[in-house]
Amino acid sequence: MRFILILLSSLLGLSLTSCGTAEKNLSVSSPDKQTQIQLQLADNGELTYQIMRGQQVIVKPSQLGFEFVKQPALTQFQLLDSQMRSHQSSWQAVWGERKQIKQNYNELFVLLQDKHSQRKLNLRFRLFDDGLGFRYEFPQQAAMSKFVITDEKTQFNLAENMQTWWIEADYNSYEKPYQTSELNKIKHVQTPLTMRGQDGLHLSIHEAALTDYASMSLVRTNDTVLEAELAPWADGTKVKAQVPFQTPWRTIQIADSAAKLVESDLIINLNEPNKLADTSWIKPMKFMGIWWEIHLGIHTWKEGPRHGATTERAMAYIDFAAENNIEAVLFEGWNKGWEQWGTREAYVVPTDDFDLAKVANHAKSKGVVIVGHNETGGNIEAYESHVDEIFSIYSELGINVVKTGYVAEQGFANGENHHGQFAVNHYRKIVELAAKYKIMLNVHEPVKDTGIRRTYPNMMTREGARGGEWNAWSAGNSPDYTMILPFTRLLAGPMDYTPGVFDIDYSNFAGKRYDWWGNPQKSEYRVHTTLARQLANMLVLYSPIQMAADVMENYQGHPTFEFIRQLNVDFDDSKILAGEVGEYIYLARQTGDTWYIGLATNSQSRLAQIELDFLDANATYQAQIFKDAADAHYQTNPEAYVIEQQQLTQQDKLSINLAAGGGAAIILQKVK
Repeated sequence: MRFILILLSSLLGLSLTSCGTAEKNLSVSSPDKQTQIQLQLADNGELTYQIMRGQQVIVKPSQLGFEFVKQPALTQFQLLDSQMRSHQSSWQAVWGERKQIKQNYNELFVLLQDKHSQRKLNLRFRLFDDGLGFRYEFPQQAAMSKFVITDEKTQFNLAENMQTWWIEADYNSYEKPYQTSELNKIKHVQTPLTMRGQDGLHLSIHEAALTDYASMSLVRTNDTVLEAELAPWADGTKVKAQVPFQTPWRTIQIADSAAKLVESDLIINLNEPNKLADTSWIKPMKFMGIWWEIHLGIHTWKEGPRHGATTERAMAYIDFAAENNIEAVLFEGWNKGWEQWGTREAYVVPTDDFDLAKVANHAKSKGVVIVGHNETGGNIEAYESHVDEIFSIYSELGINVVKTGYVAEQGFANGENHHGQFAVNHYRKIVELAAKYKIMLNVHEPVKDTGIRRTYPNMMTREGARGGEWNAWSAGNSPDYTMILPFTRLLAGPMDYTPGVFDIDYSNFAGKRYDWWGNPQKSEYRVHTTLARQLANMLVLYSPIQMAADVMENYQGHPTFEFIRQLNVDFDDSKILAGEVGEYIYLARQTGDTWYIGLATNSQSRLAQIELDFLDANATYQAQIFKDAADAHYQTNPEAYVIEQQQLTQQDKLSINLAAGGGAAIILQKVK
């Protein structure tokens, strides 16, 4: 005999109910009744779940449970009770792709007990219209106190051999090129893992609210069966915990199209509400600074004849930013001990040619924010011993944005990795401390985003994939790669990709570039898009702290810089107009009476045709269109562009030719 808990249809407004016997069926679905889950408890106590979309099985029966150190596994259960409820609300984000977010779901809560002991484990499922999440909850109990997880047995047994976009998994870096294959060809991959079925159904597996737990990757164990793989501690165990305790949500975003997948709010909705009482100091912004010129090899981080972060150059950047509506500036390499990461000098002592107080005062007088920079080099214990002093000094100087770095390819100095429970807890500690000092964070070499920005909105953006810097000193990122990011990495949250490079082939600095070892740079590296696509990327590759990455001199007097000057990244709403994974994406973002449209394509040219039905009715908009010239091509003529002006209404349709590797960026300002 099997006890079957079938998550099917439910009535709207379903209130909390309880089922006292295992024989009763439970019926619940996503609010739109499109997604269903079925739980099956076999005679031997094995618990599996199955997911349906309409009448189609999309995830076949999949295992649940855990293995531990010095405790029997929790994989065979008896059902104690279950509860169901519906929730309908909306909440306002401090910042984001949109400010108003609906949070409507139906929930099933299942209370279980180990079939062979008194240990208890609960499961909570939440079904939204755009997907679902489930998590394990270890309640307070006498039969279980402290425990060490060696393996999480969560499976995702996909019913179809779907087309899949993925990066290889390890425990220290996400900076890998994306690959695409059928599901049964992958081995060990990171999340978000995005898939497309033959009928156009799109799925993406990830996690939400990663807190005091190890980050999850996925291992294919058989055909189209994926299993959770947790990043380990140095001792090989996965998670150290004690009751009461809950895991992150295991999530599956579900959409009938790639565009709808990008519009999903599932990940952020599964996080806890904002914990910060005052958020008035948290503001989206654009920034620029002494960074790209270092990656190009024109200047250096460390002191010497080519040192970049000097007082004179920093103040010139501040002046340029103030004159051009750029809210913030970053100066990497302003501190002594650049190659002695972990020492106090690496964080709070300026170089001899950088007057921190003078630069900070000048920025304050110009109304420009300084973005502080802390490179830890993976020496976590040293950074934690200094970070309170660092943030205190920054607060006194009016520096309320910090970019952190954790460059340590082989893991942290203490032997732990970037994605394990130790790292997750460290990153959270820094977020909480930054909030205490009213500091916003941009984290590089991070643990992946799982929507914690809702709970701590000062956690603004992070790297977490190959960013634009790879174009400066390697073969770089293809135009196809950046058309995969919105449908994969950016489903998790914002990314500091660093777009906005105008000097595509670096010819403006010919003969002035050096490699990491100080030798003249002879390799012909470059950016692999058109200039117009660089503008579009500032919308397509979303970040609330968005960098205009190029060297200041490349912007001076350039007509297309007007788009960056006018761009306001504090968005009220966003619409994904069309898109296909790895091919193209068209989107619109709104700030007040202004809409910004970003159109981007891969290495194939195409005609973009978009409806403007999202505009206000009975209104006229003045359009500034920055687009590829007719003969533009990302390889042969990348900097050819055209700027056009025209008036548009809700009834109009835009048709714009995008060059290979190209794009367009449009400002639509309502005419009053």
